[in-house]
This record gives sequence, C-alpha cells and structure tokens, in this order.
Amino acid sequence: MTSSADLNTSAHALLGIFAANAIDRVFVVPGESYLGVLDALHDFPGIDVVTCRHEGGAAFMAGADARLTGRPGVAMVSRGPGAANASIGVHAAQQDGVPMILLIGQVPRKDVRKEAFQEIDYQKMFGSMAKWVVEVTAPEELAAAAFKAIRVAMSGTPGPVVMVVPEDVQQAPVTQPGWVATPECPAQPAARTLDQIHALLARARRPLIIAGGAFDRPGGREALRRLAERHTIPVAVSFRQHDIFPNTHALYAGDLDLATQAAQVSALDSSDLILALGTRLGDITTQGYAFPAHPRPSQTLVHCYADPHIVNQHFAADVGVVADPAATAGALADLPGTGQGLARGDWAASLRAIRQCAAAWPDLAAGDPAADDGVPFVAVVRALAAQAPADVAICLDAGTFAAPVYRHFPFVHPQRLMASQSGAMGYGTPSAIAAQLRDPCRKVVCMVGDGGFMMTGNEMAVAAERGLPILFIVSNNNCYGSIRLHQARTYPGRYVGTNLASPDFTMMARAFGVQGEYLTRTDQLVGAIARGLASDAPYLLEVRTSLAAILPPGVGHVAGKDLLARGD
Repeated sequence: MTSSADLNTSAHALLGIFAANAIDRVFVVPGESYLGVLDALHDFPGIDVVTCRHEGGAAFMAGADARLTGRPGVAMVSRGPGAANASIGVHAAQQDGVPMILLIGQVPRKDVRKEAFQEIDYQKMFGSMAKWVVEVTAPEELAAAAFKAIRVAMSGTPGPVVMVVPEDVQQAPVTQPGWVATPECPAQPAARTLDQIHALLARARRPLIIAGGAFDRPGGREALRRLAERHTIPVAVSFRQHDIFPNTHALYAGDLDLATQAAQVSALDSSDLILALGTRLGDITTQGYAFPAHPRPSQTLVHCYADPHIVNQHFAADVGVVADPAATAGALADLPGTGQGLARGDWAASLRAIRQCAAAWPDLAAGDPAADDGVPFVAVVRALAAQAPADVAICLDAGTFAAPVYRHFPFVHPQRLMASQSGAMGYGTPSAIAAQLRDPCRKVVCMVGDGGFMMTGNEMAVAAERGLPILFIVSNNNCYGSIRLHQARTYPGRYVGTNLASPDFTMMARAFGVQGEYLTRTDQLVGAIARGLASDAPYLLEVRTSLAAILPPGVGHVAGKDLLARGD
C-alpha cells in the first residue's frame, strides 16, 4: 500500500485524466472497495467531492450534472450493494441520452468470478444499459480506460459507461499521462442534402418540426429558432424537452408527452412534412409509434440525428441525415425562406390555438379547491409560474403532481426543465442538488411527491450542509398517485398498495436544518412561494394536495384523510 504522499499511483492517473478533461465534480457514497481512489481524491482539490446518502441519489446527481455541462457526470460507489443501488441512475442516463461514468470498486483480482463477498459480474448486470462496461485488470491500464470511458460516453448518442476497478488495481505506481479527448467534429449536412430538404420545404404547406434534446447545447436553441422563424415552421418538442423552444412563441405547437391530447396529435398528424431534428423518435414522442405512422409515415419524413444507429431505426425516412441537428438547422435557416405566405401562417396559428387551449389554466375560482381533500397541485404550479425567475430551473420528480408543469408552465430559456425520461421516482431532489451546485446563482425549484421524496429526499442533507438555496415543494396526498390513477381507470374501487402513511415532511426538513412550512389552503400559496424563492438557504413547502383532483370524476377514493389531518 502506498502512502498518501505518493502522487504517481494508478488512482492518481485515473483522476488526472478526469481533471484534464474538465471533470470537476464527483458524487460518491464511500466504500472500502475503492479506498485507493478516495485517497487519491485528497490530492485533487479541483475536483469537488459531493458525499451522498444513497447510491441512487449519487447516480441521479451525476446524470443531472452531465445534462447541464455536456461532460460526463461521475458517480463513485462500492461493489455489490452500492452498484445495485446506483443502477437506477445508469438506466436514467441511458434513457436521457446523457454522458455518465459510474466507477465501481471491485473485489481483488484473485477473487474475481469466484462468487466472492459482494462480487457481481458487471458486464452481465449493466451490459444492456451501458454503452461500455470495462473491468480494469492492470494498474497501468486504468488511465487509458478512463480516457476511453470519457470518449465513449460522449460519442454518438451520449450515455453511461461503467468502470469496474478491483481494490488491488488502484494504488500501484504508474506513469501519469495527461491525455485530453478532442471533441468529435460535428458532422455537417451535405450541400446536396440541404438542397433536397429546402426543396421539400418549398413545396410543403403544413411542415412541422419535432425537436429533440440534441438542441440542448450552446447555440442549439438559437439555431432551432432561426430555422422555425425563417421558414415559418411550427415546432413541437419531444418528450420532456420543453425548454429548447420558447413556449410563448407563436410557432410553439406544444410537446409530445405522456398526456398529449388526441386533438393536438391529430392536428400535428395533418402535417405534410415532418422535420424530426435531434430526437430519437422514441415511443412516447411518437405516441406509441403511432405519430408519425410506423414504419412508413404518411408525411414526408426528414430525420436528422448525429448517430447512424438512430436514423431509420424505427421510421423509414425519406431523407435520413446523419449529421449534427443544430448545424443542420442553422444551415437550413441560412437558405432563402419558404414561408408559403398566408397558408403556412394559418397552419402555424391553428396549431398554436390548439396548444393554447390545452395549456390554459383551469378555473379554480368557482369554489374553494381545498374544501374537500386538499389543494389541487395545479394551483401550486400556477402560483409558482407567476413568480418564477427568468432563469429558474425546475427539477421534477415522477408522478401525477408533475402533469400541470408539463401542460401549463410556460418555459422560456434560460429557464430549465430537469426531468428524467426514464420516469424514475427519486430523481427530483438529486437533480436539484446537482443543478444548484452547478449554477449557484440560479434559483432551483424541486417539485416532488410524497412517494418520490421518501426515496431520495434524504439527499436534502447536501443542500443543508452546503447552504444551497433550493426551494423544495412536496406534494403530499398520502398516495402513490400515478398508480392510483391507473387503478381508478382499470380497476375502479379496488385500491391495493397505493395508500401511504407519510411522515411530517416539514418536521423532517427542520431536522435537516431546513426551514419549512405546511400549507393546506390555496390562499397560502403565493406568500409561501415568495418566501421560498427569496430564501438564501434551502426552504421546504409541504402542500396538502388533493387526491380527488387527479382521479377521474366520480370514481371515489380512499385517501386516508385522518393521515392528512394536521395542524398548521
């Protein structure tokens, strides 16, 4: 074992590669299986070590950080149980298409594949989720593996890489390379392809852009907007990518999400040309591979993505473009306009009208929405939208409470929506931690249900420890609301496993040293949200929210009101 004064170990070589490639933060749950790497971190003060309370939280933070920086987010965990806990974040990174590196300590090399204590074959475990799984077998190979992990995580469709490092590979003397990965040169669309697309635009009367997360990069949003405005093309954003095009823009046609209304999908389907740019055209964006029609769309389809594995994967494109979507959009925006006069303007206006109707705030003034079983969460979202800063980052957990955000909140960049496409509960609090650490001057709001908060809400300890001014809003309806909704639709009145006996979240926050308020009425929302947004320390609002408001009318429910009966 080397001493802490030795700065030429394989662990130092690993971290040196990370530091040389601008990885300045790691999220860890410490474990004895990677003590050598933890020790070497002591000698890298430029790498911020965020100590987490659960490996799932650490992995979620790494993925969220990657989305914000475009660089691999790094989580470090111990073998066996630690790796199993972290797997949820690997899956989320794959679904979200963000670069991530999960470093796992491993048993000593002599014990590998002997079913040793906490040993797992990580190739079998992560092989279908990660872009690459590497088990380093020699100290001198560790730096090269880290260098390749960075390149693989960021190439093509970004995604997770798993590095497995046995205990006895971490502290041997090795040379210290300083390799820096050169980013891939974005593939530019061919001039002939641009001319072909331009000719299609010139003939189209009802063109539509479906824009994906590939525009979430410097200059990407600007290129998308220039393209839409130059050729008067309405823009629908793909699954949970609301912030890539201004929701207040006359050409915004809405989002393609889990609850996109049938009338909106039907209107979009009446397009005669679809430019699918920077989207993988996954099942939710395409409404179950129904829009556009699978496998041969009824419209002319142009599909542009930087990864050849994606283009033509599910839908046969008339023009398949393996190129940088932002560069393609910018090049098309530089070509002569094809606005088609009033006809295309009327098309855009018709889609906008449908979107505005779907996004209109419901009228809650007819009666006291808190009179029955709680505050409809849409009232919380509306109160937040009225006060939200121009650069707010809204970090959403999974659940029906989030539906009003997706439907009604008018995102305009630099406002950010941080929501995982994996639909995993527990993402909200860790993503808020990562977002606030990455941009301390931005106001970060975490919105989470009582179920999701109990999964990773303990990571609030990091916010308390570091004084991160996150506003946590917890929707408490004592229920796994999404599953209750499905039960109410499919098996009405037969509710098993969805009631929750939630704790007092306000008292929990105070135990962490976080100020909190418990809200039961809509008239408390505006003031409480104002106080939370103004706070320079973490602040929690627990809102007693209505379960009846999210269920189909007339189905009834068993909410356990006695569990909600609590004094102010």
